[in-house]
Amino acid sequence: MRIARVSVPGVEFPVYGVITGDKIELITGLPWPDMSDPVAALNLADVKILAPVIPSKIVCVGKNYADHAKEMGGDVPTEPVIFLKPNTTVIGDGDFIVLPPQSTNVHHEAELAIIIGALAKNVEVDRADEVIFGYTCANDVTARDLQNSDLQWTRSKSFDTFCPLGPWIETELDPENLDISCQVNGTTKQDGNTSDLVRSAREMVSWISHMMTLLPGDVILTGTPAGVSQLVSGDTVTVTIEDIGTLTNSVLVR
Repeated sequence: MRIARVSVPGVEFPVYGVITGDKIELITGLPWPDMSDPVAALNLADVKILAPVIPSKIVCVGKNYADHAKEMGGDVPTEPVIFLKPNTTVIGDGDFIVLPPQSTNVHHEAELAIIIGALAKNVEVDRADEVIFGYTCANDVTARDLQNSDLQWTRSKSFDTFCPLGPWIETELDPENLDISCQVNGTTKQDGNTSDLVRSAREMVSWISHMMTLLPGDVILTGTPAGVSQLVSGDTVTVTIEDIGTLTNSVLVR
């Protein structure tokens, strides 16, 4: 099931709906824990698809593909390396990634994103599916020069627009073997598969939940395969994940 968060003409606040073909069936409230029955159906072309969630937090896993750890000049860490992105980094499909004046080397990072659907604390791996609502595409945009100079990752990952998510949430998905790629201006830069994750999506939900409580709507970014590269103004960057869809954003300088 594909669930999107959309802006509807004449409606003040974003609403959720279920996408079926070229239609979207709108619901009331949030799609978790229990989704309401549809209250209206619209043409998908008549609404604007927004970022699927504005989470309380975005928890990200670093160096979770061995080939990316190698291209960054290091080994896979013995324990997961995690960091946070603020929810003000979130943008949706079609929105602009804005390059900040503080950086001259901003990279794309295509990632599978987990959307949490229930309060999660001390969740075991074999019960992770009970708290996972679904999955979406993500781009963990990173100011690589600041990441290297700061010796920690907060500033480099936290600029506004640095977390494109979307275009929707896929709820019926096994995350263990999905092709994931990133194209810049139509040229493939990253080409991987989630089977190459050092620690699986379910393992990361469990590990993180034993440290911090995850809330419905929270997002976990699971890591990026090798092939990250610099973005410049005018670029179009596209993240594609098998059985989910495509997330496309253009890049500009303000």
